[in-house]
Amino acid sequence: MMGQRIAGLSILLWITAASFNINAGEEQSRQITHTLNRLSFGPLPGQIAHLQAQGIAAYIEEQLHPERITEDPDLIRRLDGLTTLRLPPQTLYEQSLFNHAADSSPRQAMRGFNRALAEAQEARLIRAVASKRQLLEVMVDFWFNHFNVFANKGGRVKLVVGDYEERVIRPHALGRFETLLKATARHPAMLVYLDNWLNTAPRTGKGKGRYRGLNENYARELLELHTLGVEGGYTQQDVTELARILTGWGLCEGPLRKNAPASGFCFDPKRHDSGDKILLGRRVQGGGPEEVEATLTALARHPATARHISYKLAQAFVADEPPASLVTALSRVFVDSDGDIRTVLQALFASEAFRDETAYQAKFKSPYRYLVSVARTTGAAVAAPRPLLNTLRLMNMPLYQCLTPDGYKNTRAAWLSPDSLLQRIDFATRVGRDAFRTALPNRIPATTLETSQQAVLSPRTRSALSGLEPAHKTAVLLASPEFLHY
Repeated sequence: MMGQRIAGLSILLWITAASFNINAGEEQSRQITHTLNRLSFGPLPGQIAHLQAQGIAAYIEEQLHPERITEDPDLIRRLDGLTTLRLPPQTLYEQSLFNHAADSSPRQAMRGFNRALAEAQEARLIRAVASKRQLLEVMVDFWFNHFNVFANKGGRVKLVVGDYEERVIRPHALGRFETLLKATARHPAMLVYLDNWLNTAPRTGKGKGRYRGLNENYARELLELHTLGVEGGYTQQDVTELARILTGWGLCEGPLRKNAPASGFCFDPKRHDSGDKILLGRRVQGGGPEEVEATLTALARHPATARHISYKLAQAFVADEPPASLVTALSRVFVDSDGDIRTVLQALFASEAFRDETAYQAKFKSPYRYLVSVARTTGAAVAAPRPLLNTLRLMNMPLYQCLTPDGYKNTRAAWLSPDSLLQRIDFATRVGRDAFRTALPNRIPATTLETSQQAVLSPRTRSALSGLEPAHKTAVLLASPEFLHY
């Protein structure tokens, strides 16, 4: 038994360390596989044959309009059972943070925080695996990392991270960038994570208690990560001026809790710097919340933002270092469409760069994409998400727990290492032995899995599969260079 395990591991190590070059194969199957791997988290069993009948163009058009796709009833029922996702931030706050009932305790509050996070994680995972709206799920992952929040930044973020994804990221993932930007700017998860709820005009009488003056955290990331990009031409003075604009933009604290909106967002004019500011060389007239709204509009429509977002989309869907010509073309589409994300993606998927041979399997899967693709490719519905979520934690990618505001990366350099390969080999081996049977029941047979992967397998991998027993065959397939890439 030990000899078999060592032999199996040796084969996996040999394959994983092998050259990532693959045979050209049959062109149509390759294009279908490429499209499914980029617009989804990997093909389901039988989906390649389905796309041969449907056509790639029809599939892309379908995925660009998720509202037209009828979702699986079983998935909807499971989501309906996750009750915290239906509660808005202020309700969650009142039930957990502001509950002063005699029977309440910090331990009970922590259980509430943990339940909210666990239900958000379960919802994300089961949707990523089972949803028919796969491009939407890919874009939810993309935008959450772009507008990242760290769930463990106190109880507040953990409570509302599910709402942040449910009512901010998800509804606007294929809409207008400006709308998405403004929605993230108002949500308590972002306001707490980057401390803007504490941001107060540095004037006499305003810096009391926790509100001790100007806080530049959100302003800095708003420029560097969310809009213009690190090469967007702003200065430290612009960061300070933007922080002044954002003063008082925060939560419904103190007297503002009375009649607070369900969103949990409030603007406090008493803490706002109402003086004029100079941002990016232009005067911003002092005022109230309309001053912030106008500034967010200007940032969303800035040419540097168009280029920054276009680069990140091209990097996500084409290559870690996308062609400059593609980024330039997408930037023009972004500007001309007023930041319509769906329109930019249409142009991206129609581009030669997206279909070019050099883009084929040019991306290395993040742990999240890898784990979800395993579940989808093996045809296993997620019956129990916790073992898989624990696996993501072991792979250093726990959901909603990226500490830094730039989110999890989607590049090879971020995830390709000897440790990460060994983690995936171990996971693939355990899946092959049905160690995840409670989490992934009803897995398709190894022979069926091999047949479904024929279009992408290299001669070397096919040779290594010859004569293996089913458990080892599944493990080799799921740890092969072709499956680790997309």
